[in-house]
Amino acid sequence: MPNLILYQFPIYNTNNMQNNSNSSGKCPFMHGATTTQENAPTKWWPKSLNLDILHQHDTKTNPYGNDFDYRESVKKLDYDSLKKDMHELMITPQDWWPADWGHYGGLMIRMAWHAAGTYRTGDGRGGAGTGNLRFAPLNSWPDNGNLDKARRLLWPIKKKYGNKISWADLFILAGNIAYESMGLKMFGFSYGRADIWHPEKDIYWGSEKEFLSPSEERYSDLDDPSTLEQPLGATHMGLIYVNPEGVNGKPDPLKTALHVRETFARMAMNDEETVALAAGGHTVGKAHGNGDASVLGPEPEGASIESQGFGWINPKGNGNGSDTVTSGLEGAWTTYPTKWDNGYFDMLFNHEWELRKSPAGAWQWEPVSIDEDKKPIDANNPEIRQNPIMTDADMAMKLDPIYREISLKFKDDQDYFSETFARAWFKLTHRDMGSQSRYIGPDIPSEELIWQDPIPAGKSDYNPNQIKDSILKSGLSISDRITIAWDSARTYRGSDLRGGANGARISLSPQNNWEGNEPSRLSNTLDILKPISSKYGISLADTIVLAGNTAVEEAAKAAGFDLKVPFKAGRGDASQEMTDESSFSNLEPHSDGYRNFVKNDHVENAEEMMLNRTQLLGLTAPEMTVLVGGMRVLGANYNSSNDGVFTNQPGVLSNDFFVNLLDMNNKWNISGTNKYEIIDRSSGNVKWTASSVDLIFGSNSILRSYSELYAQDDNKEKFVNDFISAWNKVMNADML
Repeated sequence: MPNLILYQFPIYNTNNMQNNSNSSGKCPFMHGATTTQENAPTKWWPKSLNLDILHQHDTKTNPYGNDFDYRESVKKLDYDSLKKDMHELMITPQDWWPADWGHYGGLMIRMAWHAAGTYRTGDGRGGAGTGNLRFAPLNSWPDNGNLDKARRLLWPIKKKYGNKISWADLFILAGNIAYESMGLKMFGFSYGRADIWHPEKDIYWGSEKEFLSPSEERYSDLDDPSTLEQPLGATHMGLIYVNPEGVNGKPDPLKTALHVRETFARMAMNDEETVALAAGGHTVGKAHGNGDASVLGPEPEGASIESQGFGWINPKGNGNGSDTVTSGLEGAWTTYPTKWDNGYFDMLFNHEWELRKSPAGAWQWEPVSIDEDKKPIDANNPEIRQNPIMTDADMAMKLDPIYREISLKFKDDQDYFSETFARAWFKLTHRDMGSQSRYIGPDIPSEELIWQDPIPAGKSDYNPNQIKDSILKSGLSISDRITIAWDSARTYRGSDLRGGANGARISLSPQNNWEGNEPSRLSNTLDILKPISSKYGISLADTIVLAGNTAVEEAAKAAGFDLKVPFKAGRGDASQEMTDESSFSNLEPHSDGYRNFVKNDHVENAEEMMLNRTQLLGLTAPEMTVLVGGMRVLGANYNSSNDGVFTNQPGVLSNDFFVNLLDMNNKWNISGTNKYEIIDRSSGNVKWTASSVDLIFGSNSILRSYSELYAQDDNKEKFVNDFISAWNKVMNADML
């Protein structure tokens, strides 16, 4: 590869910041609008709740408009023609950015890897699903140095096929085609990733104020990699995984191995997958560090206008080819860097290695001695050969006992290595796409994999009214029905399209034992709903959702509105064998503001955690507001808590929560940690209790504006209709 796939040497130069003009001597007149990040109005109150993540990717930013559906558009693509053009691209060098050995495969593989490799299991964010590599901060991460050139090389392809192929799909397809062109049989590929049009605001990349700060800022204990701050998946801000020179730039392969294991686990990879990816990523291409990293120009987001959107421009020599500086390390890993083979393991185990410095001054491992014919040919001059290299992480594959055993197995069985890598690569590049039912295109694998959270299709040709009648006669309370339906659906994550009500995994381990699901109460409710499901031959998943819908309808009727909740049948029931328990543990709610639940004390407050869940559920700020208000009066609180139940008629879908929250005849007093009392100003009596999540809807200026809307006398019906709409959205979030 032209650069490191897994690990990148820090080339970021903090002195190279954008400075397009000198303000000295110029008129200080301002044009009236806030047009740069530094003048954002929210900077005055940094602790105020930021609701921006709930309305990112608004339709106003999307040039396609509401009528365009990429998932339908991509089905019209000439797949064979596109792949043919991509194969030609790999071996058609451009003078403005020459290809190593005349092949762009390594560069494209690194781009695909770095697009997908930001995925982390903790919250499902990151990954390749949105094409976010085009935007800040990823387009300017030190680890992504010179990937701006890879994207420009792809532009003629994107230009030709236009709306039928997204950038997000193109990034990953480029990696697949690159490996194919080098001789690897790929496991499969799916289209269907839709592009975003501005940087994502919801992803937390770390609290550091500069790239590549010491790792200690991310770890409670650097000697214990498990203490890496959640949900982060890299050792430094601006890296995909770990420092190629070693922990904090100090070579120590065994210590690096521990950090590799942790970061790759957070990307959903086990030890075998980790070794396969490390070896397969470094089987082809090279790292670039033949020069002085300190002279490089600024990253794309900080570059001047005339830079054409490029970053990291090297003023020395030609600035490319043999003068390319990206990672700081310099060299290829194998004898034949444009060929898929077992050369990585042969090179790693058949030589002794010692630490040396690259021309850019980075630590790298080079062979103590090596036959001339085993050295790779120079990427730009076929007349000479260069030493191969290994990073600290590569040496970890040899020295860590677990990684070593796996590596030797791969060394002795190239076919097994190739298959394992192809499967791991497929997982890496598709982990955030959800179930196989969402996949599009001719190269979809027939095998359904456990990490895709398989769910069998459920029955859909039935009359739901019969089931609803049985549920209403079952004796389950409105609270019981609301609670089980919500708890089943709330696990959905729009970030990686996992969780949700489909599959009825709330009845399976580990979900049936989660504290937030109230296991004992859940078990009793399931015992009543399962016979109903069996009687009518429908899925338990559908039955659970119908139970929640009946509760909403009953409560709405009690409020004077005879309305029906929309219902979409066809959910299926997953089995325990279809459920990767360790993987699903990442979906456990440690906080749920909708049910006034907080499992333990957290650094983040309950309101912030509610925003996080709201964004993962794909809800807007008004939808969050109306759902919280409705859930409180329906008695959905965890453990039957009375916090926030501002009503004298629980079980009625009224707007009482908002009316009483905003009543200035009441005052609020702190009574404990995240505990408040609502007190009648006249009598001094305590009327209700509340959490900070309840009161934020009356204290935050934005949320109060929504609360005021729903508290109006003329919006009682609107409140009920909006609650039903938002409820239905959550219940169906995971339905394709």
